[in-house]
Amino acid sequence: MTRSLLIVMFAAGFCAAQTPAPVKVEGGLVQGAVENGLAVYRGIPFAAPPVGDLRWKAPQPVVKWKDVKETTKFAAPCMQGGGGGRGPTPSEDCLYLNLWSPAKSPSDRIPVFVWIYGGGFSGGSTAQFNGEKLAQKGVVLVTIAYRVGPMGFFAHPELSAETKNHVSGNYGLLDMIGALQWVQKNIAAFGGDPKRVSIFGESAGGMAVSMLCGSPLAKGLFRGAISQSGGSLGPPRPDWTFPGENMKRLADAERAGVATLKAAGAASIAEARKLPPSKINPSALLPGAGAGGRGQDVPGRSAHGPDATSWPVIDGYFMPDDEYKIYESKRNNDVAALIGYNSDEGLSLSMGRTPEEYIANVKLRFGPFADRLVAAYPPGTGSGPLPKTARDLMRDATFGWHTWAWARMQSKNGKGKVFFYHFDQHPDYPPDSPQAGRGSPHGQDVAYVFQSLSSGNPQRQQYTKSDEEISEAMATYWTNFAKNLDPNGPGLPNWPAFNDANPVLMYFAQTAHTGPVPGIESMKVMDAYFTWRRTPEGDAFAKQ
Repeated sequence: MTRSLLIVMFAAGFCAAQTPAPVKVEGGLVQGAVENGLAVYRGIPFAAPPVGDLRWKAPQPVVKWKDVKETTKFAAPCMQGGGGGRGPTPSEDCLYLNLWSPAKSPSDRIPVFVWIYGGGFSGGSTAQFNGEKLAQKGVVLVTIAYRVGPMGFFAHPELSAETKNHVSGNYGLLDMIGALQWVQKNIAAFGGDPKRVSIFGESAGGMAVSMLCGSPLAKGLFRGAISQSGGSLGPPRPDWTFPGENMKRLADAERAGVATLKAAGAASIAEARKLPPSKINPSALLPGAGAGGRGQDVPGRSAHGPDATSWPVIDGYFMPDDEYKIYESKRNNDVAALIGYNSDEGLSLSMGRTPEEYIANVKLRFGPFADRLVAAYPPGTGSGPLPKTARDLMRDATFGWHTWAWARMQSKNGKGKVFFYHFDQHPDYPPDSPQAGRGSPHGQDVAYVFQSLSSGNPQRQQYTKSDEEISEAMATYWTNFAKNLDPNGPGLPNWPAFNDANPVLMYFAQTAHTGPVPGIESMKVMDAYFTWRRTPEGDAFAKQ
């Protein structure tokens, strides 16, 4: 079938407003549907199913098919952690993507926006996200799946020996590379412009965005990056893992993999590839592990478990080095960036229930810096829940500092502009409310960006005109960025580019307005801690 005939069929399908004509992609023809003026495709394979001997291997070329493949339903989510998960039954056969296109013809060349879901690199699904509202603002919206948990990030010496680069782990990140390569080769058939691709993600998805910006394998695959509550610029720790310091070097991850394989009762990788995914369950190695597979002995701390075999690795290949050092030495992919975090991320990252517990846990994690950090992020003296000043310690250690450091280095060393935001959209809770003093928790921003407040934000029961206005502003800023590498546009408050000489953020708090870096003096203390952690003394402390 010739390209010209496909173009005619494509356009005719839109005119009929029933179903678009089949589109030719790598592997064969796919058939989608027309929904609210968009051509929608769900469940397009971008790689071969990573099953059997392909478990724990980089994504392989898609398996070709003969007939027209109906792509109107989401594929199964990738295997979640040890095999559990909510919603549809997870599967190892999960490397599929979905897209919503407003194009009327393949020649339209519309900007492309690729979403990477979060879930702590242990969960997540593309089926949770409807790209309709964003696509209607003039972008081809793509959502991609990637392997998570031990199926996506398991490292082991035998696996490293199999590859020419002598690395293992990071299969989930390589899935993202495979999906972005698919976009480069195929998106034009859906009216997208492969030269104008931007990526965006939240939480683990936002961290993945920062990692893709730091990986030489992603060079040239996108020109803009949005990270919501992401960034992964903390130094590695060899054994214990804390939020914000999750990364391990390959040798340490391989040791964790050896322990995991032994616990699973497999004598070799060949045997492990025959086990059901639920048997590759590192949570059994955690002291005091609960149903969530996290160590309960210290808040926010785990070892040789989900973060050891279910988290990206500094492997010297996808991730050549500590990401901070990559940015510092200008080895990152110099793309435009829009990045930020929520005001009360610490709500889900407890450091204790009382001031005494808080201080003890701060000393355990931060060592010689504990006193300075307790003074910068005080826990108060009351008997009730810890105040937001204490919660902000974990907010900044996990998200705030990483975003601030990324913004500073990108604006200093790169040509691509960086736009920085702070999300603080919430009611003014009365003083006697159980929610008094709370800000915006982790993940709340996603429903605003996707304009899915009624279905995608369970923390809130009622929505105000301000919520709708903030949602509309964020969706417009985000899609403007995908189009022009600049969020600004008609009808929106001006959002200046960030740098140290002009450290201005866009605040989403009842209105869209600019403001300074929140808690900057405390953030400087956190910056001093991370600087110290990269000294010989700080590295030795992390190895204790």
